[in-house]
Amino acid sequence: MSGPTGATGAVPELSIVLPAYNEAARIGPTLARIGAWAEGREPRPEIVVVDDGSTDATAAIVGLHAAAGVRLVRLEQNRGKGAALRAGALASRGAFVLLSDADLSTPIEEVDRLLPWLREADLVLGSRDLPDSNVTRHQPWPRELAGKLFNLAIRVLGVRGFRDTQCGFKLLRGTVARRLFAELTVDRFAYDVELVWLAQRAGYKVVEVGVEWHNDPATRVRMVRDGVGMFLDVVRFRLRHRGRAPGAEAGAAP
Repeated sequence: MSGPTGATGAVPELSIVLPAYNEAARIGPTLARIGAWAEGREPRPEIVVVDDGSTDATAAIVGLHAAAGVRLVRLEQNRGKGAALRAGALASRGAFVLLSDADLSTPIEEVDRLLPWLREADLVLGSRDLPDSNVTRHQPWPRELAGKLFNLAIRVLGVRGFRDTQCGFKLLRGTVARRLFAELTVDRFAYDVELVWLAQRAGYKVVEVGVEWHNDPATRVRMVRDGVGMFLDVVRFRLRHRGRAPGAEAGAAP
């Protein structure tokens, strides 16, 4: 892994972490939209893009935005979304850390809906499955059904109390983000489940808040292959953490 580029000395209030794998077609407009949203915000958020072993021009396009406070972290090989977010979170410097998908399926403006919740919580999950959620474009019904079945499975495996752990829009206190990602073991799509489980185990407060979300038909998640892989990842991390139940470290300092 190569280190971040474009860092400055000032500590930002908010770090936005974007994983990117072969995102040359989307990362430029995404960074432009985030930049327009960040204009006038003080202190200005930092944006950390993790190039997850891309073979296209993703890194070069991100480099064009370095002057706007965008930092690039490069993984030499593709390792998966969880690994990319781990690298980005550990490279972040903000008091708060936002995890977001590179396609902005949840608009960047929704962070202002989550920020007030950090007065009482340590990890805020954006959710597509609450009464105040606004899903403007749904997934095809087989994917929605598969998602519901996966959520049922993870409840059986010990991550309970949440309707949607898989939405890619999450906000954490910076110290909490860096501590939890230092412990994260899942490299691919089921990272969300382990992140929530680790937070619960450490005694951090986790809340779920409805957000706007629209399905991107160009998603790289393959329903059958990745769905099976996600389930196996959950089983594996539960075996790794066997005997260490949520709440075992309650009272941990943020």
